[in-house]
Amino acid sequence: MTIPKYANTDINTSEGDPNTHGRRSPSQSPLSILIVGVGGQGTLLASRILAGVALRTGYDVKVSEIHGMAQRGGSVVTQVRFGTAVASPIITRGQADIILAFEKLEALRWLPYAKKAGTILYNTQSINPMPVITGAAVYPADADAQIQAAFPEAVPIEALALARTCGTPKAVNVVLLGLLSRFLSIEENVWKETLRETVPSRFLDINMAAFQVGRTYRNEA
Repeated sequence: MTIPKYANTDINTSEGDPNTHGRRSPSQSPLSILIVGVGGQGTLLASRILAGVALRTGYDVKVSEIHGMAQRGGSVVTQVRFGTAVASPIITRGQADIILAFEKLEALRWLPYAKKAGTILYNTQSINPMPVITGAAVYPADADAQIQAAFPEAVPIEALALARTCGTPKAVNVVLLGLLSRFLSIEENVWKETLRETVPSRFLDINMAAFQVGRTYRNEA
């Protein structure tokens, strides 16, 4: 499967840019992005970078973080909404324009929050939650199939493997932000400027490489 050009509203397409497929931008309604993963994957930093990118672009931004179990490997959820004017950070069921999932089971868990024509971007990494570790539950072997059945144009990415090629598995979050950047009508230089302001200088080169790997990713499955 190649990354599709979406036929939804609020999408801009630029000719001549091989990385521009279908890009979303807020018009009359704010853009709603749900970032989900587990503690330790860098989801909160990713949400802050995304919020910084939106602010730098001139949008009103609202962010809501739920991370009470983050230090124990529990679910971490961030709701990011931006547009001309945003009244609330809350994304209700069926209202997410994009779900960016750092872990496969978390992608599956939060699918009901996506719009019917929503975009699903997910890391293929599997991390066993506590019920699976204790034997109280079984990790679904068909998680990918369930995601693809619900959203045939969902985009899987082996973000962990790609992060390692950049020098550290901790760069998974920036790999995923690179992928996300292809689906938003925000200039590449804005993302890179925000990374420079957010990431410590000693880690900047690795994170810049991770962003570029995600941004240029092609899924041929």
